[in-house]
Amino acid sequence: MKMDKMLKQVQKMQAQMTLVQESLADETVEGASGGGMVVAKANGHGDIVSITISKEVVDPEDVEMLEDLVLSAVRESIRLSKELAEKRMGNLTGGFNIPGMF
Repeated sequence: MKMDKMLKQVQKMQAQMTLVQESLADETVEGASGGGMVVAKANGHGDIVSITISKEVVDPEDVEMLEDLVLSAVRESIRLSKELAEKRMGNLTGGFNIPGMF
């Protein structure tokens, strides 16, 4: 009887986790660099969904700086995306780290 109840709880948690994972596709986070001159948006799955670059930061004589700003904004948005996913999943799992979750 106890095992049956535990199995039902696990199945319920799996269903909730699936819903959270699906909803993460609709949530976005922003990573910025250069004081907001470059902004990269990522969804809760870590996919970059947009990049915005202010005209003021575009300098044909200094492409390397723009590349660094874009890279920095993308890395920040991916980091924030991972934090968002961990937070949402952590709410379900009570903070337990379940291997293969992310």
